[in-house]
Amino acid sequence: MEKDAQVAEALLATSTGQAALDYAIQAAELYMRAASSTSKKQDAARFRQRCNALIAQAEKLKTQLPKAPLRLDGADILRQSSLLHGNEFPPWEKDPSDAEFQHKSGQELFTDETTFSLSPIQTENFASWQRPRDLCDIPDDDLDALMKPTQSCNLVQDITTDCSVVASLSAAIDMLTGKHSVLAFIIHPFNHDSGYPKISASGKYVFRMNFNGCWRRVVIDDRLPASRTDRTLFVVDRRNPRLIWPALLEKAYLKVRGGYDFPGSNSGTDLWVLTGWIPEQLFLQREDFDLSTTWRRIKAAHETQDVVVTLGTGRISTEEEEVMGLVGEHDYAVLDMDCSNGIRKLLIKNPWCNGPVWTGAGWSTPQKSSTAGMMQDGDIASRKTDRYPSGTLWVAFEDVAQHFESMYLNWNPKLFPYRQDRHFSWSTPPKYLAASLVRNVQYSVTCPRGGLVWALVSRHFVDQELVIMRNRRGSMAAMAEQLGYMSILIFEANGKRVQTSEGQLYRGPYVDSPQTLARLETEPGKQYTVVLDQQELPLKNYNFTLAVFSELPAEVREAQEAMSHFQEIEGSWSRRTAGGNSSLPTYFINPQYKLSTTRTGPVSILLTTGDQDVHVHVDLVWAAGKRVSSIRVKDLAGTSGEYRQGCAVANIPKLDPGIYSLVCSTFEANQTADFALRVSSTSAVELESVPADAAGRLRNSLTPLALTEREERMRAQIRVSWLTRGSVCVRNVGPKSSRDEFVRQPSSLMIRVYIVHGWGPEQLTVAESGDGEFVESTVALRTPEFDLEPERTHSGQMWLVVEIIGVHNTPTSLEMDVFSDSPVHVGPWQSW
Repeated sequence: MEKDAQVAEALLATSTGQAALDYAIQAAELYMRAASSTSKKQDAARFRQRCNALIAQAEKLKTQLPKAPLRLDGADILRQSSLLHGNEFPPWEKDPSDAEFQHKSGQELFTDETTFSLSPIQTENFASWQRPRDLCDIPDDDLDALMKPTQSCNLVQDITTDCSVVASLSAAIDMLTGKHSVLAFIIHPFNHDSGYPKISASGKYVFRMNFNGCWRRVVIDDRLPASRTDRTLFVVDRRNPRLIWPALLEKAYLKVRGGYDFPGSNSGTDLWVLTGWIPEQLFLQREDFDLSTTWRRIKAAHETQDVVVTLGTGRISTEEEEVMGLVGEHDYAVLDMDCSNGIRKLLIKNPWCNGPVWTGAGWSTPQKSSTAGMMQDGDIASRKTDRYPSGTLWVAFEDVAQHFESMYLNWNPKLFPYRQDRHFSWSTPPKYLAASLVRNVQYSVTCPRGGLVWALVSRHFVDQELVIMRNRRGSMAAMAEQLGYMSILIFEANGKRVQTSEGQLYRGPYVDSPQTLARLETEPGKQYTVVLDQQELPLKNYNFTLAVFSELPAEVREAQEAMSHFQEIEGSWSRRTAGGNSSLPTYFINPQYKLSTTRTGPVSILLTTGDQDVHVHVDLVWAAGKRVSSIRVKDLAGTSGEYRQGCAVANIPKLDPGIYSLVCSTFEANQTADFALRVSSTSAVELESVPADAAGRLRNSLTPLALTEREERMRAQIRVSWLTRGSVCVRNVGPKSSRDEFVRQPSSLMIRVYIVHGWGPEQLTVAESGDGEFVESTVALRTPEFDLEPERTHSGQMWLVVEIIGVHNTPTSLEMDVFSDSPVHVGPWQSW
């Protein structure tokens, strides 16, 4: 058993990361078993000693591994996401049989016990929940009218706040019942001969809806909210007033989203849930929006009925609503597209039954319709009058791009032969890591033969978000800010994890929608890293699903770390430690760390803060783990370059073994913020804080030394009573401005500080700043530590000397601190 333990130890010595931890635990267990099985006390003691040492090593290895929360597998996540608003929506397993909808004699009709909440205005108009026969007062021989329309549909909404749902159904009516007949896969029971749903004898309907990671089963009864006024509480068809399947589909969807007082959504999300068609949101006001490219994409897909198009407005002033006839933060359906006469135009419908009609810059034509303010194409109108209901308007595509905020496209998933889903949980990063990606979910995507790939991230619905939506005050935009934003970033990083967003191949817009899509044309065999990013998501934990659609086979797996060892430290710039950049005299007070490594290899240093107004920087200095007071280029082992907002990285391809000092700084002094420091490497690295100058030592702050233009060298006598070890720090603070701020001195002024014993030809230099060289006055100067012996200082021959060369047309003021183990007396300054 001892030999087995020694083999595990040998493997431990040549391993890193999780493998090293596994071997350490294995060897410790073997030594523990060997100690309990041996009869020799001396061997048992030796085995236990090795076991304890390996346990300590394992604990140290654990701290070097990336921190990760308890992981749930895909099945657990899907089960966890089945509960919403007190209802269970299990994953879809199979289509229900006809027997589930039969009604036996004497049996009560099916009743769904779910409570559907109503808004105040809905409650004012609400009469009761009624079955279709009572609601429509329809004879038995005409029941088919409940499910099968006699003419083309004209769906409208009234006081139910689901314009996005009704706009979605209006735009998708051909997709639902036409070529693709998606409705057959959604509603049960269904009559496949007629192409429309069946009447359920039991009053029970089962819907197959796509949300929270998979297709799910949604059950409702056929009762609808009847009104005691002429206002309606559910979607109705003006041309087929007795048609109820749209209202049943609406009810099932509103059960998923929380009730009839639904605070709002967007059509892209609604159609993703209702049909499973891939949502894409285009922001029409973005500078990079390409009208011609977009038109070609959607027009070709529209011809084959492979895309559904809807539109959304943003915030619009009351004056603009009145002048333009548009409704702010409202969704519109696109019923048709046309480019006759060289003019690209969309047929747009407002789903509100009494909504205003756009009177703005529509596509002009000589022939006007009977509806005031609307303009239609005479040829098209005469050819398709029955298809296009009143309340619609042909609008030039350029005008759509000018006056609408978003275009929502839902694409037929059958356009992609291949699909892979990955379900994951994510705890959003703490604020001080918000500017980095080290805690973000990242996946590697590779297409061996290349081709088009679409990556869709969908955030699962949760009750807490509905609470936020219902408690919103103000506009939908204000609510979006409370719900946060998310985006997809893509990198050419060989499928490895990335730390920051710098150098991304693709950055998607940050959307308030629960879905966001990235489209990528991949190169054969190239590994891409797909990253989910967020801004201000309010909840701590979320469940997501990544769906990867591709034209050719693709490989999707979690991205791996490029390094095997990690050290993380949290710190802060406080009032005492916010020293600013290296040109400031207070640079030396910044947080500093001792970094030790015993092997040559690459090292990456990440510094990040949650305060996006703070620009940060990190330097790795050859300083043997001692506190750095100033920076010279020749002393740098690595640097993050320019100060960057919120986050900085120093990548060092090859760092030699040694002990270094690491300095974390902000550009401006006195900027307080928390930060995280993360060091990644291929071998073990030790990181520990460097004590502040005054830590454990006496600090003697001398009276500021004011130098005039004629004075170039000053000295002061030093005395001690006991053997003392100390150092001196000097800062040029310059004259003060009228605002009581120090004025930075010209860079031509150079300073040197040193300690000498004796004077004249026989003087001995004990310690000197800058290795004896003059250094620019814009940085703090510091001497190495030195010893002060009482007998030498009592002879009156120990001096602190400040020497200046260069031009200084304004008075120069130097602040000095003496740090020591025992009291140090510094005499008055003498000019020499």
